[in-house]
Amino acid sequence: MIVRRRWTAAATTAILFSAVLSHPAAGTAAPADPAPPITLSATETALVRVQLRDQAQLDRLVATGADLANRPRARDGRILADLVLSGTQLAELTAQGAKAVQVVQRAGDGSRHHAESIRAAQARTAAGLRAPAAGQRTTAAAAVDTLQVQQAYWWTTSGQTFLQAQVATTATDDPDVEITVSWRTADGATGSFPLYRFEDSGEYQYHYNLPQPVPNRPVQLTATSSLGGASRVVTPTLWPNATPPPLPAGYQKDFIDAYLTPTDIQARIKRLARQYRDLVDVIDLPNKTQGYRRNAVAYLGDPAVAAVVVESVRFGDQGMNGVQVRTVDPGRRNRPLTVGYRDRVLTVSLATDTAGKTVSTTDEVAAAINSRQPNRFRATVEDGSTGLPMPVAGPARLDDGLQGTEVPARPWTVQALRLGVHRDGSRVGVLAYSQEHAREWATPLVTLEFAERMLANARTDPATRELLEQVDIFVIPTVNPDGANYSFNDFNMQRKNLVNHCTGAARDPKYRTSWGVDLNRNYTVGSYFDGYVGASANCLSGTYAGTAELSEAESSNVIALAKAHSNIKFAMNVHSYGGYFMWPPGAYRADGRVTLPRPSIDESTLFLNSARRIVGAIAQERGTVTWPSQTGPVADVLYSAAGNSADQLYYELGIFAWDFEVGNDRWNPATNQWEGVGFQPPFDEAHGESQEYAGGLVEMVRVARDYAAAQPAA
Repeated sequence: MIVRRRWTAAATTAILFSAVLSHPAAGTAAPADPAPPITLSATETALVRVQLRDQAQLDRLVATGADLANRPRARDGRILADLVLSGTQLAELTAQGAKAVQVVQRAGDGSRHHAESIRAAQARTAAGLRAPAAGQRTTAAAAVDTLQVQQAYWWTTSGQTFLQAQVATTATDDPDVEITVSWRTADGATGSFPLYRFEDSGEYQYHYNLPQPVPNRPVQLTATSSLGGASRVVTPTLWPNATPPPLPAGYQKDFIDAYLTPTDIQARIKRLARQYRDLVDVIDLPNKTQGYRRNAVAYLGDPAVAAVVVESVRFGDQGMNGVQVRTVDPGRRNRPLTVGYRDRVLTVSLATDTAGKTVSTTDEVAAAINSRQPNRFRATVEDGSTGLPMPVAGPARLDDGLQGTEVPARPWTVQALRLGVHRDGSRVGVLAYSQEHAREWATPLVTLEFAERMLANARTDPATRELLEQVDIFVIPTVNPDGANYSFNDFNMQRKNLVNHCTGAARDPKYRTSWGVDLNRNYTVGSYFDGYVGASANCLSGTYAGTAELSEAESSNVIALAKAHSNIKFAMNVHSYGGYFMWPPGAYRADGRVTLPRPSIDESTLFLNSARRIVGAIAQERGTVTWPSQTGPVADVLYSAAGNSADQLYYELGIFAWDFEVGNDRWNPATNQWEGVGFQPPFDEAHGESQEYAGGLVEMVRVARDYAAAQPAA
């Protein structure tokens, strides 16, 4: 039976959450024995692949700001979504009919994988190592629609051949149209699989499914609908059908042996500049970040009873960590509410009545602190404590809550590597930048592996030397060092930077893991501030756009580098996870799904042809293939991401700007399903991602070289 599936507009407003990027599994086979239910402890946080009960449940998650790691997808007609959840939240979803099907990553896995990668690297160093018959139609009295096959691609990886199809019906307004694809292989095998309807922002797009395993090379594909429509017979095309030149003997690679913190990256940049003085410049980007620092804060009172949140105006490392705050009973009748600060102790003496009983409320205490110590402290009433009697409490110590004792707290100078023989703007420029999102630990491994390959092979491989002669390369390994430090030391799931723009009750320390700005929603073209979809004004949202376009030092640095070097014509923003290759437009307005202007026919051709080359280069390392359904404009293959960096680079600065999502789903032949890998997988997986996507960046340099060579002389 063909399963019906419909996506609604709310599904695509999942862009209000984390971008980071995965997709649910496909396949029809299930394990022989039912797996035990997946649960989390109440306080545990994990990235979980969840089968939702229905569309309404997804809509509620969207409306309440869930941390959704990717666009929800369909498997066998069911909605699956990757969500960052606490145990309590998972239990609530389960009680509402949802089912957890995979724990992709638990909070703390990243720290463990980081430590494991360091131990393994040290060990290696010590050891000196490195269906129905083809063409069968569904039953219908008469054909009332026509089908168009938009995509039909096949490929083979790790000995398994996959087929993916995308088909559109002319009956666009009928949500119940069912489409089935039938195929035949070169050896005569036949089969079929259903496609599922996909709508975006309320607009029908197409029917699709995840890649399906087939026994051999498919040579024929047709699609039929429940309305009697049929497509033409097509021959699936090999994807991506492009391979890079073979590597020469002695080609050097594999320079990554552990996860790298921002401090590690800083040291690597310094070492490369020292080792390759004739090929490297280090660029200090102009805008220093806040640094690994936060305001010190404490609860005055008990949040379970009544409390006021007291926060230092200065950062905790600026002498405010350890300051004490307390309330006292003056022990006398008819005393006024007073506030005093002496010897690093903030003392609030509560007001008393004629009987000597304290009568100050939480609101009065917060107001008194704000009015009488405004240069040192801010105070807000804890959510739920408004108007309650203020208890005698303390002393409580203010603390910034940061656990990374060896991380420099000072403002951070973000650095870029500039590689090439001619670093003077006379050659076409390529920019690779990574870790806009803090928790995406594999991404700087990609950009640094790429940089070191180019440098190490420049003296021994003529082809690499030629590339460095003809292309000017810029690399920003970590755009967001503060958030990355927080992700490594405090909260592995941190996505944003550390700047806290929240006000009022949202500054309560219980929200500390939700503060910050999503840097890839903070740019100027197609932004939230211009009315585009995919970012939020809620400071606690995973896609918070900031207070204004380019309000953050980190995003401003990317644009400053691009503007300062007008020879940059190609750029790659490296994210994780999910296995995507994307380009503009990256955003649309919700009403009517009006995207930013589409590239011209010639530029669209360049984007796609270059994508085939780069995807082909990625596949050379370990057979990883970025699916054709996940190759294309961001707004089409992922979701609307208002204010992303690629859109500003392309539309404002004329740069061909792409996005990687490294960390492709891995096919599990035992379960016949695609499985997600997460933001901080075991290091062997992250290492594999670094090697294959570094190869993709090398191919992007070849694309830039070829583009420049084809331009008419000035």
